[in-house]
Amino acid sequence: MHKRALVLFSGGQDSTTCLAWALQRYSHVETIGFDYGQRHSVEMECRKVILKKIRAAFPNWSERIGEDHVLDLSVLGQLSDTALTSSKAIELTSSGLPNTFVPGRNLMFFNFAAAVAYRRDLTVLVGGMCETDYSGYPDCRDNTLKSLQVTLSLGMDQPLVIETPLMWLDKAETWVLAAKLGGPQFVDLIRYDAHTCYMGDHVTAHSWGYGCGECPACDLRGKGFERYLSRVNG
Repeated sequence: MHKRALVLFSGGQDSTTCLAWALQRYSHVETIGFDYGQRHSVEMECRKVILKKIRAAFPNWSERIGEDHVLDLSVLGQLSDTALTSSKAIELTSSGLPNTFVPGRNLMFFNFAAAVAYRRDLTVLVGGMCETDYSGYPDCRDNTLKSLQVTLSLGMDQPLVIETPLMWLDKAETWVLAAKLGGPQFVDLIRYDAHTCYMGDHVTAHSWGYGCGECPACDLRGKGFERYLSRVNG
């Protein structure tokens, strides 16, 4: 029934893995990115590189990948006072959440994605949210997204499915999934072309890719890659 998907594609490790996951499963896949004044805006350029390389290097996927959409959601940056949208130190807040939490971000992303999907006749929305290795963001929780799937389907008056293939995977398992989907070539694409660092550092090189090496995103990615290598090497 569901053959056409829209992937929320930031240009990071998780969303790039989800894009490959969708390309393996659906006959037509489009992508959507959001420019919201994020501190790590370099990810918007990484998106272009990754899409170009997927089209060139993975023929089985290139025939399925369709249009890329980019929306200006700078209003989200104006509403938020967070470490992802301004130059401030990353720290825990009184709520127990890190100040990298952008309130309503994923909810807004899915609402706009659903509107694009409606216009493009796409019935599956794919996101890289995860409850295993994450900072407690409430809009990444499985229950939140299941509820949102019902709300969006009702609001659009047509069935919409939200898929979160990484929901119960840790970062090491995400690397494993990437390898299963696209082999070493795809793993290297994620290492060298995807961007996850909150600080926007796409210059400092590590075994797992580029990043500051200190922010929570880099820490998760690096430790996950080490565990992945230990599994591969036995």
